[in-house]
Amino acid sequence: MSKLTREDVLKLARLSSLTLSDDEVEQYRTELASILDYVDQLKAVDVDGLKPTYQVSGLTNSMREDTVQPAKADAEKLLERLPSRDDRYIRVGRMI
Repeated sequence: MSKLTREDVLKLARLSSLTLSDDEVEQYRTELASILDYVDQLKAVDVDGLKPTYQVSGLTNSMREDTVQPAKADAEKLLERLPSRDDRYIRVGRMI
């Protein structure tokens, strides 16, 4: 088990701007120690020769050609549907 002291937990709490009770300090000391033990187990795993896994589905990028498409809507027809407008501008209420 990792050697995580009460002072270590209190320092982490202070850095995190947390106030912990005595019971919470002991609870977090135990929980953080078990997390650190697990990290030590992961460090011990031999991963030499393994390739990093970036994705597991086997799919590759399927990109389409980037082409300009003409607008399907007429700007003037859209402006006609507005409840309030000023020439070609949309009139909205005051925002602060």
